[in-house]
Amino acid sequence: MDNARPHRANPTRRLARLLLGLLAIQAFVALAAEGPTVPLDDGPHVFHANGGMRAFWVCNGLVLSEGVPPEGIVTPRCGYPHPLAMPPRTTIDDATPYRDGRIVAVSDIHGQYGLLLRLLRANGIIDAGDGWAAGSTHMVVAGDVMDRGDRVTEALWLLLDLQRQARRAGGDVHFLLGNHETMVLGGDLRYVNPKYAVVARLLGRSVPGLYARDSVLGEWIYARPVLLKLGDTLFLHGGIAPDELELALRIDETNAAYRASLGKPKNEVRADPATARLYDGKQSPIWYRGYFDGRMTPEDVRALTGRLGVARIVVGHTTQKHVSSLHGGRVIAIDGGIKNGESGELLFIEDGKLSRGLLDGSRTSLPEFPAASGYED
Repeated sequence: MDNARPHRANPTRRLARLLLGLLAIQAFVALAAEGPTVPLDDGPHVFHANGGMRAFWVCNGLVLSEGVPPEGIVTPRCGYPHPLAMPPRTTIDDATPYRDGRIVAVSDIHGQYGLLLRLLRANGIIDAGDGWAAGSTHMVVAGDVMDRGDRVTEALWLLLDLQRQARRAGGDVHFLLGNHETMVLGGDLRYVNPKYAVVARLLGRSVPGLYARDSVLGEWIYARPVLLKLGDTLFLHGGIAPDELELALRIDETNAAYRASLGKPKNEVRADPATARLYDGKQSPIWYRGYFDGRMTPEDVRALTGRLGVARIVVGHTTQKHVSSLHGGRVIAIDGGIKNGESGELLFIEDGKLSRGLLDGSRTSLPEFPAASGYED
């Protein structure tokens, strides 16, 4: 083990580095305000270089680094607490085909790793050692693992490793991209927890650089889809607007278009007609709120799901107190407020029946969505 840092960016980016350094100083002050008992721990961040891989951690504010052995197992130092098997390099999502069976879904984790563990353990999705315990179940995470919370790295590694384990058991973990993943990759850091500005600075990278294509986490994130259809259910982060129906009818093409455009700055993707519709703040699949704000009636939603050939559309993005049913069950809202660090619920779809799993492991029915609520981006 040594204290080496990854290769620094090109000198042409010195101004950006200076600004990032100032941000890191502000973030460090913000962290320090939480008290001296709060350690700065994060990792691992694993990067490809020179035909191999190297892992980096920030443990109690110090950078640790070691090469990844040939067997590809990274042992924990701090941050994520379990050994990790590095996945093969890929540019696509090699998902397990969905035949039938149980689906469980959750959304808008926003770095609340501890609460996610508690929820998954209580509902039998993972065991006491955080291993996959759900057999052939397909679990869907409908976006926004990133931003706000201070344990984003741990949440990402958990999902990546659970995906590996689930696929070996005949199931899968599908991580769909939300607006916050696209924001971070594109350099919009308004909601990034201050911790990650400090970590990025210590590792000689920008915050988006922590998830660049030369990193294991980044390579995995860049291969994630935005839309997913399992059986008679369509999953995505925001929603499908009637004017953008084609995006959901051509899921493979839409997911490919997102993959090709990820990481580009917001002004660039919104200026290009080929990608503007993918990132439009009101109409795109990662931002749409029309099921909640009165733009669509139950009749409109019935017509939409009919044209899509699905029984229901499952979305996150718009926070509710509970996993809820809207428009006669044709829209299911699964952003149950995990991001606030106080509560969380899972959606279960089993034999055509829907229920929600609570933090104590109990199951109950879905309430009907009462009225539009306050929204958080």
